Amino acid sequence: MMRRRTTLVTSCTALALAFGATACGGGPVSAGGGDKALSGQTVTVAGVWSGSEQKNFQKVLDAFSEKTGAKTQFVSTGDNVSTVVGSKIEGGNAPDLVMVPQVGVLQQFAEKGWLQPLSDTARTSVDANFAPVWKKYGSVDGTLYGLYFKAAHKSTVWYSPDALTQAGVEPPTTYDEMLTAGHTLSDSGLSAFSVAGQDGWTLTDWFENIYLSQAGPEKYDALATHRLKWTDASVVEALTSLGKLFKDKQLVAGGQKEALNTDFPGSVEKVFGPKPEAGMVYEGDFVAGVAKDQFGKAIGKDANFFPFPAVGGGQAPVVSGGDAAVVLKDGKNAKAGMALLEYLATPEAAAVWAKAGGFLSPNKNLDLASYGDDVTRATAKSLVGAGDSVRFDMSDQAPAAFGGTKGAGEWKLLQDFLRDPSDPKATAAALETAAAKAYRG
Repeated sequence: MMRRRTTLVTSCTALALAFGATACGGGPVSAGGGDKALSGQTVTVAGVWSGSEQKNFQKVLDAFSEKTGAKTQFVSTGDNVSTVVGSKIEGGNAPDLVMVPQVGVLQQFAEKGWLQPLSDTARTSVDANFAPVWKKYGSVDGTLYGLYFKAAHKSTVWYSPDALTQAGVEPPTTYDEMLTAGHTLSDSGLSAFSVAGQDGWTLTDWFENIYLSQAGPEKYDALATHRLKWTDASVVEALTSLGKLFKDKQLVAGGQKEALNTDFPGSVEKVFGPKPEAGMVYEGDFVAGVAKDQFGKAIGKDANFFPFPAVGGGQAPVVSGGDAAVVLKDGKNAKAGMALLEYLATPEAAAVWAKAGGFLSPNKNLDLASYGDDVTRATAKSLVGAGDSVRFDMSDQAPAAFGGTKGAGEWKLLQDFLRDPSDPKATAAALETAAAKAYRG
């Protein structure tokens, strides 16, 4: 489940990932003109994508082939990207470029000495096309290794426009307004929120949005790196705010028990499926893909979103995830791999997948007209417009033992909190105990 939040996107096939490595080739498209500088060379690319995501990324690779003459081969790693890539390096069969889905994995690869620093051309493109925060998340000890090609916007609350209209509810701009709107919705006969408590990662996302808004970006950064303890008053305050929603049976569809038995796809179904049980579901922009592909909803008409609202007088949060391109030193064609990374840094490359759908780019120079619908354009505009106030998913920055393991660490403790949100201080203390152990390694 390591990639759960950054790239859970676009289709039901993407929700059931292929764990065995599979490859599909994409050769150069024959077209006239241009200097095919990499003709005869093959670039091997590894990444977590499968299904429609792999198909759409192949379109980007094919555009690179058209431009350069290089052939490409994509290897789907499944969720275990670090294990698969590590074994390929040990076996003398390292890919040239890897799409890395987590900050922690990028840091791990850099610390093992596997990565090439970005070329001057790539660094110039990053400076020109991306907010500095993306450079920060692609760097380790001051050296830039990663280019963030694909992003997720995880500060979006998705809703049924019909349900809110029938209840006379407007999209809220503050957390308290959202809870009040939820009560109004509930009074009209439909629960307010579908909560995917069976998947602990969704609960970390709830916490992160509340914490970023209420405590601010500096404390968020400190907590993400465990320079601030989880027993800090700001954590207790955020848990208290989250507990207001969790403990309210009017707000959570089926109450806490049912929420703990609802996974992410199920939470989307409770709002956009054939038998709606709730009017709203919080999660990232990838909710739209499930609503559209699995339940036939027209995005913008049958399903829409409002930004996760500001909490406690803070700024509205923008939490993101993303996939970064890195070049391996041990790849057989690392030079061509870097040429591909340089291409991925351009608005031209981002536009290819943007047109195909199921994609957000942090590239601020990508024309928003490249996206296929108004809702995706609005999501992308919000992500890019947030600039340096964007913060990467906190649990994706943590050691996996704390932030990314089913039945353990933050996932389990927030599930316990959903089950009984009566003692935020005790939950904060338990989180600190788990974090201290995980960060010690």
